[in-house]
Amino acid sequence: SPSLNSLPPQAGQNSLLVLSVSMEPKYQCQQCKEVLRKPFQAQCGHRFCVFCFKELTSSGPIPCEACRAEGIFEEQLSMLNITEAFPDNAARREIDSLPAKCPNEGCSWTGTLKDYEGQHEGRCEFERVTCEACQVLILLSDRDRHNERECEARTLNCKYCKVSFNFKDIKAHDEICQKFPMQCKDCGKKKIPREKFQEHSKSCAKSKSACQFREIGCRAVVDNGKQHEHEQASITEHLRLMLAVLSAVRLRADGAGEWQEDSGLGLYRGPEDAPPPAARAAAANHGERGPSVQQKMTALENIACVLNREVERTALTLEALTRQHRLDQEKIESLSTKVRQLERTLTMRDLKLAESEQSLRELQFCTYDGMFIWKISDFSHRRQDALAGRSPALFSPAFYSSKYGYKMCLRLYMNGDGTGRNTHLSLFFVVMRGKYDALLKWPFGQKVTLMLLDQNNREHIIDAFRPDTSSTSFQRPISEMNIASGCPLFCPLAKLAGKSSYLRDDTIFIKAIVDLTGL
Repeated sequence: SPSLNSLPPQAGQNSLLVLSVSMEPKYQCQQCKEVLRKPFQAQCGHRFCVFCFKELTSSGPIPCEACRAEGIFEEQLSMLNITEAFPDNAARREIDSLPAKCPNEGCSWTGTLKDYEGQHEGRCEFERVTCEACQVLILLSDRDRHNERECEARTLNCKYCKVSFNFKDIKAHDEICQKFPMQCKDCGKKKIPREKFQEHSKSCAKSKSACQFREIGCRAVVDNGKQHEHEQASITEHLRLMLAVLSAVRLRADGAGEWQEDSGLGLYRGPEDAPPPAARAAAANHGERGPSVQQKMTALENIACVLNREVERTALTLEALTRQHRLDQEKIESLSTKVRQLERTLTMRDLKLAESEQSLRELQFCTYDGMFIWKISDFSHRRQDALAGRSPALFSPAFYSSKYGYKMCLRLYMNGDGTGRNTHLSLFFVVMRGKYDALLKWPFGQKVTLMLLDQNNREHIIDAFRPDTSSTSFQRPISEMNIASGCPLFCPLAKLAGKSSYLRDDTIFIKAIVDLTGL
């Protein structure tokens, strides 16, 4: 906050409102009549705010008007002199301890006058200040938001052309900004600067314009990019229109009218538009020097012949292109058929490759002695996936009781399943469909032992069960795998917390042993 020595004269005008009690006369500045701020005492005994006193004596010693008003003026003592005055610290301490409240509407702050001046004044969020730009009264706490978003007189820079303008002029500026992005309604292209939009409209393939033969009656309006295509496709129509114009010209030539050179404003005038005799004579002399009607007709007929030959050439070209297009279509159809065949072949190969990869993975981890150790790494991440429901269960690779024996795997729920949900690891044993099931004894009846290995080799967690031969889980599989059966309360999750000997380097090991007795 600003130093009180630098406060303007009106800085203490709210002091009376700040006080929670009536102000005693001894705490009043003799100049501003408000509560003293940093009081100075003159040699006459009257007190002034330090700012008021310095302002009064800025031009030198002056008489004390308070002494005169009280009728105690003395020539020597009643002179206000900065060199004779001194800070009245006793009065200052008394004033600082006066009870105060915040005068701003809505604020409930209370404390001492010292606390108000040192901690609250100028910081109250309910204080109203004037916006320097638009002169509107706003809350101090809203000043930044007002300056950035609400002030109608705030200055903005156009994000397209970087020109500065007032917020109230933003719409007017957008209408003339040469860098403002526009969208072509014909082709849909966006972000075209206004300065280049007219150029784009002329070159836009989907923008439409009238046919250049409109002067002779063609009413077509076509895309810029298809003008040439229209001209080629409409040669016959354009020739018909040209023939109609030539016929009209010939009829006029055979009529009573006469041809005039008229600067392109019209080649024909009827007898009713005949000029005066003197003008006719001048025109006759001019006509002797100009081209005859017959010459003009001949020129137009030559143009028609050229156009006719162009039509014939175009027709031949079109026929050749049609034949070539037909051949190309047949070739494209043939190639498409081959592509579809190749796609089917690739799909079959992808399926075979996936089967081969699956078989390779099974061979990599597979055992044939009824004993299997399953290493599960990245345990924390997998458990988070289970908690989030993304991957509640993991399947182990398959293992066998012998090379031609039962095919089995394990299923682990990282966050528990059934009665063990959220509290235990749940581990289940699964009988899978194998290639040699027809040769095996069913239902499956071998004892199964499941273990979570202590990586210090001290105390493994062990659970074992003998299959219920009446359960569908142990009958000969008719699908890829039977319903899992095992231990929903296999291992409390608490045993894997902290420095657990079962979980090292974010990895656990699970062991399964199938009793081969009787096989």
